[in-house]
Amino acid sequence: MRLLWPTTPADPVSDADLERLYGYPEDLTRPWVQVNFVSSADGAAAVDELSEGLSHPADKRVFLLGRLLSDVILVGAGTARAEGYRGARISAERAARRVSLGLSEVPPIAVVTRSGDLDPAGPLFTDTKVPPIVITTEKAPRAALERAGAEVILAGTDDVDLGTALELLGKRGLYRVDCEGGPTLFGDLIAADLVDQLCLTVAPLLAGAGARRIAHGRPAPEPRRMDLASVLSEDGFTMLRYRRREGG
Repeated sequence: MRLLWPTTPADPVSDADLERLYGYPEDLTRPWVQVNFVSSADGAAAVDELSEGLSHPADKRVFLLGRLLSDVILVGAGTARAEGYRGARISAERAARRVSLGLSEVPPIAVVTRSGDLDPAGPLFTDTKVPPIVITTEKAPRAALERAGAEVILAGTDDVDLGTALELLGKRGLYRVDCEGGPTLFGDLIAADLVDQLCLTVAPLLAGAGARRIAHGRPAPEPRRMDLASVLSEDGFTMLRYRRREGG
């Protein structure tokens, strides 16, 4: 992997270089949302309904870094079900690195679900070192999720208010938010103007018609201007990082 922008070093990008590039701002006073996505060159969010078909070791390196540096991993229920989410897997070395950064050893998974439709017997609840967080509505059933060990956060009556959800995560000290999708959650975050950084890997593949885009659902009132912060490349895969424009 080599960094193309903002500089072009002679040596491959190190883990320390990546931490410097992708690190969250210091002294956060509010939740700061980074979104991680991979897409094909023609804009598809998945191949055969899964993002794995678009991924690459370089992309996974950035993906795992997002988890390493975060307080909480945010994901939509549809993606959690489709991708078979379980608790975050953190090696002893990475856990120690997190602690050295002032973070917990393992970040919790926070799942956004309007309906509360999650399987309490699934790996999200049974194969994890820390209890998951379920962000849902006042009308959603939650007793079974709580019995399975989840911390349930209510952030709306009929639909999840993402601004409220992030505020409630912030009250728990979870400021570094690493969102892993899916497209509907990303679309809702854009519509609510809650995206601070997008880490987008573009795969050198053409998926063809029919595949969904990485953002889906609720339209945004207007386009959100982002600044290009860095560009990395490996084996034809391009890792782009966009940050919210200052004052925008």
